[in-house]
Amino acid sequence: MIPGSAAPGRSATGGRSAVIATDLSEASETMIESDTGLSCLDRIGVDRIHLVTVVPSNIHSGMPGMNFQKRRKRALKRYRSTIEAEGFGVETHVVRGTPHRRINGIAESIAADLILVGSRGKSPLENRVIGSTARNLARTAVVPLLVDRIERGVDDPETVRRHLFKRTLLATDFSENAERAFQALEYLRYATAEVTLVHVRSPKDETSDDDPAGRLGDLAERLDDWGLEARTEVRRGDPATEILAAEEEHDPSTLLVGSRGRSRLRRLLLGSVSEEIVTRATGNVFLVPPPRTA
Repeated sequence: MIPGSAAPGRSATGGRSAVIATDLSEASETMIESDTGLSCLDRIGVDRIHLVTVVPSNIHSGMPGMNFQKRRKRALKRYRSTIEAEGFGVETHVVRGTPHRRINGIAESIAADLILVGSRGKSPLENRVIGSTARNLARTAVVPLLVDRIERGVDDPETVRRHLFKRTLLATDFSENAERAFQALEYLRYATAEVTLVHVRSPKDETSDDDPAGRLGDLAERLDDWGLEARTEVRRGDPATEILAAEEEHDPSTLLVGSRGRSRLRRLLLGSVSEEIVTRATGNVFLVPPPRTA
C-alpha cells in the first residue's frame, strides 16, 4: 500500500474507466508498462482501461517502408497483456484522424473518468511527437487529463516520477475551476501520501482584503477530514512562474490544476497559466476541466 493511502480506491469509489492514449513509441510503452503507475490507477478506482491509438489521416499502411499494421498489432497485444496481468479490463481502439480530437471523442463516448497521455517521445507514426498531442488535449480535454512525464533524450526512457499521485501539489486561486480540481482529491487520496496547497498572490491582489492563508487553512481542514495531512503556502508574483517554482521546491509527483475550459473564441481554449504549466512542468500534471455544457 502506498504510504498515506486510506484504502484501495476501487473498493471506496467504485469502478472508473481510463483512456490511455498511445502512439506506439518508447515513451508510450514506458508509461503503460509502469507497474507503479498501474497500481496508482487501481488505487483511485480505475478497473477498465481503453487503449487508444490514432493513425493520422495522411499515413497509409501501404506507404513504402511502413508496416504499421503488424507493428500496431504486436504493440497493442503486448500492452493489453501487461494491463490485463494487473487485473484491469482492457479494450483497444484504433482510429484514424487528428489525435487529440479522436482521443477526446472516445473519452466522451465511453464516459471515461480520465485520459492518460505520455508527455514526450517520437512516434513511429510520421515521427509525431506525443508531447504536441498532450498540449492539444490540455486545451480541449473533455474529462480530467493526466500528463505523465517521460524522460527525454535517452534510449531507454523511464517515467520522470515513479508514482502518479503520491505527492500532490494543488495550485488554487479559489475559483470554481480550482474547487473542481480540489474535489478530485477525494478519490486521488487513495494513492496520495501528502498534499501541498499553493496560492499565488499577484501584484493586483495586494490591495485586496482577502485572506489567502486562512482560505488555504480551510482547504487543509477538509483534507484532514479525508485523512490527509497538508501543508500550505502563499507565494507572490506571476502565477505560472511561482507555481513552477513551487514545483521545483517541493518536488511533487503531480501538479493538480483546474482549467478554464473552452472560450467562445475558438482559439482561446485554456487559461494561459494552465497551458504554461502543462508545457513547462518537470513532473506530471493532472488537469481538471470544467463540466461540458450542452
